[in-house]
This record gives sequence, structure tokens and C-alpha cells, in this order.
Amino acid sequence: MDLHKESHTAVLVNCWNEILKTIKIVNKPSEFAKLTKAEAYPSYKLYFCNIDTKTALYFWQAYPSPEHLTGKTAEELYQEFRAVTPNVRLSKAELILECVRTDGNTRRDYQDSRDFITRSLVKDLAHQRLALAETEAEIEKMLATFDYQLTTLPGVGTAIAAKLISVIGDVNRFRSADKLAAFAGISPKNFSSACKGHDESNKQGNRELRSLFYFLAVSMVAVSAHTGNPYQPVFREYFLRKISEGKTKSQALVCIMRRLVNIVYGMMKNKTAYQPYSQKNIDF
Repeated sequence: MDLHKESHTAVLVNCWNEILKTIKIVNKPSEFAKLTKAEAYPSYKLYFCNIDTKTALYFWQAYPSPEHLTGKTAEELYQEFRAVTPNVRLSKAELILECVRTDGNTRRDYQDSRDFITRSLVKDLAHQRLALAETEAEIEKMLATFDYQLTTLPGVGTAIAAKLISVIGDVNRFRSADKLAAFAGISPKNFSSACKGHDESNKQGNRELRSLFYFLAVSMVAVSAHTGNPYQPVFREYFLRKISEGKTKSQALVCIMRRLVNIVYGMMKNKTAYQPYSQKNIDF
């Protein structure tokens, strides 16, 4: 859920793009951000990148403003967090208390009323998380009827799998992965002049499907901000190799997208799970 958007609409469709169910979730990010970032906790992004995680929601509910943390030790706060999220670290509790001390006095007029509003917004966010979870459960039930295993592909969750199925439809209408790539606008298009030619990405295909493969390609070559290690080493190495061969980053991403088309096509055609590729056979 993107808390910078005013509303979210979850749409459940079948492979013929028939809408089965629509749920609209209204969001109030501006009010919550104002209460947390600009006023009560100016440094909150240092310890909560996403303000709607379980630990974050618990924190906003229990401590809507810093004055509620008076006398609280890092160990006590850490134990509270562990009851919500077992894998949380003591360093998070220590960082929060340190930031609160650094921010200084952030109390504002009518602080009690502000705290009440913050807690009310937390309840709204928790309700939205529940609504999204229920919608995802419905989508998972629908996915099971297709007997596809797209969620075994790294980066493909329930929502992405549902979108791929709804946009591609019956995969048998494409005689080959090349046809599917052309439908998505991923297959290269040759431009020739005076016996000289070059390939450019063909952007005349289905934009929604192309954007899905672009999203997947980016996730495949991404690097962890914490460790610096690639999430998918084989695809990362392939991406860097294409750049070393003279391709731009955009062109290298298109190469990744094209490989992903082959993978998705094969998985849907044969209804098989994802089989990880080695650097040796990624150039299939």
C-alpha cells in the first residue's frame, strides 16, 4: 500500500478481463505524515521506512507523541516490539530513543487531541491492511483455479501473478515466446538506413504487460541496500555483462525483460514452477 496515494482500488478479474470484484480503500496519508514527520517525530524515517508495518503501527498507537516515552528504556521498548515482531533488533529501540532526544521538545498546542487523531489514523491503517489481506486471499483462491505456479518466480507475488494472467489471458493463443514478447512490445525493432541498422525497443505492444515485465526486470537486477549483494546474482551478472558489451542500462534491462518473457511463457504453457537459471544457461 502506497501511503502517498489518497485511495487504492483492488480489482479482481478473470482471464477474460471480466471484473469479479472491486474494493476501494480510502487513505489519509497527508494527515498522518503531518502528525508524525513534521510535528511529533521529525526523524521517524530513520527507524520506520514504512509507517504501516506491524512494529510501526504498534509504536504510533502506543506512543503517538514522544512524551509517552518518558522514562522508557531501550530494553523495555525492545521487549514490546519483540511481542509484535520477533525478529526486531534492540538497535531499533535504541535509535528511536536517540532520535527523540535529538529532536528535542516537539510538543504542540492541543497535543492530547493530536494524539487522539494519530491513534485514530493508526486504526484506519490497520483496517486497510486487513482489507488488503482479505482481497489478496480472494485473489489467491482465484489463482488456484488456473493451476499456474507464477508465484514461485522471484519478485512475483499474488498481485503480480494475477495481473500477468489477466493481461496475457490464454497463453495458448501465442504460438511462441517470441509472439508473447511482440504482444508486450519487448521484442526489438530494426531500423535500417544506408545499409546500416540498429535495434530499438518496440514500444507498440501492450503497455500494461510491458510495465509488469519492466518491474520484474528491475527487481531481478536490484542490489540490497544493507549488504550490497544482488538479490538475483545470475540476472545481475547478465545485466552487467550486457552493459560491458556496450548496451545502455535501459537496453540491458530490455534483455532481462526478454529473458523473463521466455520464463513466464514456459511456466504458463507447461504449468510448471520456476527453475532457477545458472549464468551458463541464462542465454537460452
